[in-house]
Amino acid sequence: MGVHAVIDFETTGLSPALGARPTEVAIVFIAEGKIVDRFQSLMNPGVSIPNDIQALTGITNEMVRKAPKVEVVILDAVQFVGTHPIVAHNAAFDSKFWDAELRRINGRRKQEFACSVLLARRIFPDAPNHKLGTLVRRLGLPATGRYHRALADAEATAYFLLHIQQELQRRFHLSTVSHELLVAIQTANRSQLDACIRRYRSIER
Repeated sequence: MGVHAVIDFETTGLSPALGARPTEVAIVFIAEGKIVDRFQSLMNPGVSIPNDIQALTGITNEMVRKAPKVEVVILDAVQFVGTHPIVAHNAAFDSKFWDAELRRINGRRKQEFACSVLLARRIFPDAPNHKLGTLVRRLGLPATGRYHRALADAEATAYFLLHIQQELQRRFHLSTVSHELLVAIQTANRSQLDACIRRYRSIER
């Protein structure tokens, strides 16, 4: 099924359009049913972290003061990801920060994000909600550490993505689950999951 790069950001706020910057990034590679590599770094956002965000993430202004600048870390992260497809839990959030920081270094994303929240809504519609912690507990996935820290959340999302791949293979008798299929599923109506899989099979043939 190839390599997927699962990414998670912690930030100073909700939107780069409002001046928020990343404070931590983690990227976890999965391939052949397991985690195969990791990248993680704190970074100095150049702006103060609000008290409520410090309480949520545990990342303080003191922790990031001596960390590398965002631009330095993003360059390393881009090299690490390369051309691998990207996945995030609530990709609408993480992709905004990835794209905004890429623009700062005159870069541009080529890959399309897959969103494990959207996938969860379509594949596990009966879950009480589709928060990462809820899904981890409901599906009995490995505990990875404190939520709202980038590496713990990226690893938890990686384990969830592996579960999604296995569930799709089991439920629909698929030999492999490509990134293209994940993107197609996340844009399909919940009631059209079977039809989406049939279309994918016809294309693959």
